Amino acid sequence: MKSLLPALLLLWSVPSLFAQEKVTPQPFPAIKPATEGKVWGALIFATDDASQLIGSQEKAPANLGQFNARLAKVFAFKHFEILGQHQQDIFREYESWVVPSRDMFLKIDSNGPADNGGIKLHLQVWREQQVLVKSDAVLRPGSPLFIGGPRWKNGRLIFVLSLER
Repeated sequence: MKSLLPALLLLWSVPSLFAQEKVTPQPFPAIKPATEGKVWGALIFATDDASQLIGSQEKAPANLGQFNARLAKVFAFKHFEILGQHQQDIFREYESWVVPSRDMFLKIDSNGPADNGGIKLHLQVWREQQVLVKSDAVLRPGSPLFIGGPRWKNGRLIFVLSLER
């Protein structure tokens, strides 16, 4: 009986300890991940045959200036059409995705700031479940990156990435 008494006292006191203080859970404050900047990405269709254009009304941002003329200097096509576009923050410690279409998208990993206000990036161009291109690049304001993609219809797909600080 002597050994049973302390056990009974312990069982009797434990519930009273929990009943003394009710703790109301508090939500954690929302923390926005740190970013390196913002990018604009687009999927472009380039062709020499204007009848192949799909009639998209998408427009490039005004800060890119003579966008079609810049594309024509790099890619030997007469007509360029934006099929889809997307703006995205570039996160410091997390991957970012630029998704201008449901079939082609770009994965971005920041490797930190570069000289002259740029950002060092590791890029992967994806088409559905397949990686087409992996590359490291430095993206600077006013200097878009053009990535030649696969042939499509009577032309070619081009991925464009531009830094928008």
